[in-house]
Amino acid sequence: MTARHESWWLATLGRTVIWARLRERAAGTAEVFDCDGNTLPFDSVDSARAALLDAEFVEFDGLDEADAQARGFLLAELAPPHAPDDQALRALMVQTFTRSD
Repeated sequence: MTARHESWWLATLGRTVIWARLRERAAGTAEVFDCDGNTLPFDSVDSARAALLDAEFVEFDGLDEADAQARGFLLAELAPPHAPDDQALRALMVQTFTRSD
């Protein structure tokens, strides 16, 4: 099954960013790859988004400079992780930043 669309979501705790990847499937279902390396299935994209929002995640593509600053970051600091496969990606799903001051 291939992904129709992929989006990245993030939550923050201090200077730590926790990433989640939402994949929309052609069949109308969705899956979320979380920071523990789990792939969580959902019956719809809306239910996956609701679960992420309930867990206080925000969509990365909707983030602007003010949103990033409210979370204690510069927008330029934030970028979704990249890896050749999910096993390698798991290690990159939590990022801790040092203070820049």
